[in-house]
Amino acid sequence: MKLTDLNRDGGIGANCHLLQLGDLNLLVDCGLNPKQVGRRATPDLNAIRGLTLDLILITHCHLDHIGSLPLVMREHPDTPVVMTTSSRMLIERMLHNSASVMVRQKEDENIPEYPLFTHDEIDRLAGRLSGLPFGHAKRFRGHKDEVEITFHSAGHVAGAAGIELRHKHRQIFITGDVLFENQRTLPGAKFPGGHFDTLIMETTRGQTERQPGQGRTEEMTRLIDSINDTIGRGGSFLIPVFALGRMQEVLTVLHDARKFGKLVDCPIFASGLGMDLADYFDEISRKTKHIQFNRGIIKELKTRPLPRKLTPGEDTKQNALYIVSSGMMVENTPSYILASGLVEQARNTIGFVGYCDPDTPGGKLLAAKPGETFLFAKANVKAKIKARIERFELSGHADRDDLLEFAVQAAPRAIVLTHGDPPARAWFADELAVALPKTKVIDPVPGQEYQV
Repeated sequence: MKLTDLNRDGGIGANCHLLQLGDLNLLVDCGLNPKQVGRRATPDLNAIRGLTLDLILITHCHLDHIGSLPLVMREHPDTPVVMTTSSRMLIERMLHNSASVMVRQKEDENIPEYPLFTHDEIDRLAGRLSGLPFGHAKRFRGHKDEVEITFHSAGHVAGAAGIELRHKHRQIFITGDVLFENQRTLPGAKFPGGHFDTLIMETTRGQTERQPGQGRTEEMTRLIDSINDTIGRGGSFLIPVFALGRMQEVLTVLHDARKFGKLVDCPIFASGLGMDLADYFDEISRKTKHIQFNRGIIKELKTRPLPRKLTPGEDTKQNALYIVSSGMMVENTPSYILASGLVEQARNTIGFVGYCDPDTPGGKLLAAKPGETFLFAKANVKAKIKARIERFELSGHADRDDLLEFAVQAAPRAIVLTHGDPPARAWFADELAVALPKTKVIDPVPGQEYQV
């Protein structure tokens, strides 16, 4: 098998891999890098321009995995795209939202290349998108060869899949983004046991060691306690969340706490794409039973929409809880604007519940020290950090030890490291060299072809 990482910048960004199995050309994911803009945010699709793509596989619907999909579908008009049944229910809504955001960015930030695709184009491409149930092996015939594909539940987010490929006598497994622990709304990954010839695995949390007492249940309790304390001090509590998955999970956790009298009575503000996706999660829950979510909790929590106009640098003074995107506090998002006003008041708290790229505003705020001046450049706000900045270990990504254990039991001949910052990948490379000394470990350089 030949493998090429098409993610221009490596790390975590525009996730996209070309796999060449015999006479088959497969593309796994085609994302958009949230830290870049314009064409620079896309994978390097020049590498596949002269190829006949037989199949495009999607692991899940976060934009760093699907955000450039319409571009590659435009250039390869005969290539089918396959994902899980749940992802098929979500993908069009996610792409339409991305198109709308790019239209706004074109005007607000003067990015002439945007939008990279249109709403009409998404509608035209929809007929080529198909869903496959978890655990259902299916053979796909390419132009000259065939492969058997099985999707396995990866936890992480609704519809997320690890992908098992069988080509002739070779078995390959792609973890995608994975979480082995159960979440409140979603069971943990159910990956097959046994040996694989090649394992392509994410490494997101390779740099993060979970400390004793930081289990998921303990962290949820700590989150609720921190909210109660902040509201009791007259402050506001901001939870930056990813619209897909994290918002619905956090709302469900809060509903549980409120139902059992553990969450203080306070206004809860939540709006945007994540609230719209609650309808989709409700439908997926009813139709597939793969997740547990009921949109009725939104009414029971008495959630309110955000004010239409948020002023950068202004403390809302609402003594309220805010659950808004983006999870990494990307520039000009509601969480970014709210944080610029909350951070200078000691009574407030900003609590992160998921992974934050260290180069994003959220990652930089987590790394900053109390009392330092923090620059919200896009909001033209400088603020001294007086609010509490907290991290709660409720990530949608697997702990590094759990992933290492899975890799060791799979005992593959080769492991390819993906979806991780350089220090995270380095940790896995070092640990795997000790645990699996006969296994070839590859940390691919973007654009370079590897014989795996």
